[in-house]
Amino acid sequence: MFGFGEKKKNNNDFGILETIIGIDTIFEGTIRTKNSIRIDGRFEGNITEANGIIIGDRGQVTGDITARLIVVGGKVTGNITAAHSLEILPKAQVFGDLHTGILSIGDSALFEGNCIMASDNGAVIELDMNKAESKKR
Repeated sequence: MFGFGEKKKNNNDFGILETIIGIDTIFEGTIRTKNSIRIDGRFEGNITEANGIIIGDRGQVTGDITARLIVVGGKVTGNITAAHSLEILPKAQVFGDLHTGILSIGDSALFEGNCIMASDNGAVIELDMNKAESKKR
């Protein structure tokens, strides 16, 4: 489902799953990894340089996370930077700013913050929520 494997096949491949933080685990600190990580427990701190980060539906992260690919199924309180893509699954909760090239937000997911999207050519696409709200009226 998440594309785990020994070799990278395309931009949506999470590669090697190196670290798993289990449901009953609480971890505090900083993680730097070139591979992928899955969080099903509670993590407090920052994650940097990861190829992929998967936050399971019971996973909770308090801190900033940076990776190439990120999938959020649980709760994140902090800023998220995904160099390639970010997927926020249904019922997930994200409280913080997002910076990514490709964004997918599932039905009934909760997102509270700002989002900056950069296209492949490096151009930044920003949405002014005040203008969007005034157009609805």
